[in-house]
Amino acid sequence: MAPVDPHSYTDGAHPVSAHAALAFYLDFAASTIHASALVTLSAPHTGDLLLDTRALAVHSATTAPAPDAAPAPIPFSLAADADPVLGTALTLALPPDTASFLLTFSTSPAASALQWLAPPQTASGLPFVFSQCQSIHARSVFPCHDTPAARITYSLLLNVPAQLSAVAAARHVARRDPVPSDHRGACDDALWCAPGRIVEEFEMAQCVPPYLFAFAAGGIGSRDLGPRTRVYAEGGDTLLDDAAREFVGVEDMVKVGESLFGPYEWERFDLLVLPPSFPYGGMENPRMVFLTPTVIKGDAAGAQVVAHELAHSWTGNLITNKTNEDFWLNEGFTTYAERRIVEVVQGEERAALNSGIGWRGLNRMMERFKDNMEFTKLKPKMAGIDPDDVYSEVPYEKGFQFLWRIERQIGRPAFDEFLKKYIANFKFQSIDTETFLEFLKANVPGIENEVDLHEWINGTGLPPDAMEPESATYKKICVLAAEFKSGKIPSEEEVADWSGQEWELYLENLPTDVEASQVTALDERYKLSESRDYEVKVAFLQLAILTGCRCYFNEVEKCLKQVGRMKYLRPLYSSLARCSGEEEKMLAKRIFSEAQEFYHPIARGVAESILLKHG
Repeated sequence: MAPVDPHSYTDGAHPVSAHAALAFYLDFAASTIHASALVTLSAPHTGDLLLDTRALAVHSATTAPAPDAAPAPIPFSLAADADPVLGTALTLALPPDTASFLLTFSTSPAASALQWLAPPQTASGLPFVFSQCQSIHARSVFPCHDTPAARITYSLLLNVPAQLSAVAAARHVARRDPVPSDHRGACDDALWCAPGRIVEEFEMAQCVPPYLFAFAAGGIGSRDLGPRTRVYAEGGDTLLDDAAREFVGVEDMVKVGESLFGPYEWERFDLLVLPPSFPYGGMENPRMVFLTPTVIKGDAAGAQVVAHELAHSWTGNLITNKTNEDFWLNEGFTTYAERRIVEVVQGEERAALNSGIGWRGLNRMMERFKDNMEFTKLKPKMAGIDPDDVYSEVPYEKGFQFLWRIERQIGRPAFDEFLKKYIANFKFQSIDTETFLEFLKANVPGIENEVDLHEWINGTGLPPDAMEPESATYKKICVLAAEFKSGKIPSEEEVADWSGQEWELYLENLPTDVEASQVTALDERYKLSESRDYEVKVAFLQLAILTGCRCYFNEVEKCLKQVGRMKYLRPLYSSLARCSGEEEKMLAKRIFSEAQEFYHPIARGVAESILLKHG
């Protein structure tokens, strides 16, 4: 066996899935999908073929239906023991020259990619489900070669209750009544065609890595933003109106991206605002970006999250990292591209401020991984490591720093030319770091003599030629934060033009060895604990925990029970768990025990690991 990816059972000597025709019956009562997958391989194959699964019940495997032959059973087996990271290998014993085969299976109620929300947990009062497959969670939804090295096209049928709507990261074909021929054995005809059910049909004709497979179903409405942009949300007209105002400039943003990076290849750029338990700020699913509602702040600041997800349309979705060890190829390039978009849309100073905030975050990650510097490399060794456990800002910000270093060396016009050539050359491919470096050296002759490529990719920590960005706003905020220890609170004039970003940076730079009374005085003046901007709110609450301001514990509890975004869960649970006092530790455990059913499985696992780590 020659694995292509440390996070997959996929054998590099065998063909991989090229297309999957999926039929899903969404059973909300059981939090389960009853499903079939008609899988077509990239080439015919004979003998054993391995697929990735996690907690799937596989019911049958047969040869593909054909007009002149009945499907024949295919022997299959699931490994007896599940690997804690990889899940379980599904081995199929394929007949000679098998080009396609049919699987029927059911997901587990605890599928790591899926969150099922009961009506009391939703704003619409209707059930809701959504998927989140990055990094290696697609295998909990359907058997697949769950590696970004194996790109697929797919069709998708979602059989849902008629009062619900469904969306997917694919072209919507039709909303129609179910018919028996749809499901290919996913469930019996009576169940599939039961009264009160409808089928939403989707088609993804462009090849994508499995982690970009995505769908959602619930009480979803929509508003048009432009000729190829629309916002969807669960929660009624108020949330839709707020979202439409927040993202009003998205169509123009797409045009800016095209001017910088080349044609937009995905036809549409739609947005879905998910319930507050969504574990990320955004997920770049092509054609249908998923977003947390916390990006809607009322001041268009959420557009910066959208700029990042849009940038992925070129770097990440169009060109994809081959394995999670090459994750920086997705996120470093996208962070660079996002800041180029922001520079055009919101100005150079805003982009420089973003870079400054990123620089601080990168240095914070160097401290986080000081006892395991492997994860400060751009290309770390990841065998046996769950990508969710070491998810950090390193691939984003160190990757940005590396590309910015090359830009400084050769100049922006030359780097822009290189970037467009890179995207055009590798579009719809998955590549590794070595392929990128070869392309770089071939197209920027002598760059290896001017920039230490090996140190940037394989070295730990920050290279000596990494550079703190120049931002007047960033420097001013750092000075004001340093003055806080002596009791100086910024005046109304000094913060008059601050948005949430400036406040977040200020709070994160404040010293923690100050009196609790200073923290409460700051809040009394600016009401930071009540901010609608969760970046500001959480940064303040983290400071309050670290400085012993227990009067804010009720607000901490409300925050942890209302929002499941991991960017907020990590610092708040970590700050409580690391406190020397037992009261804080017990509070963290109690909140988690009461809130865990609200969290997405990925977020639940992260919070649980924090509490276990700190006793």
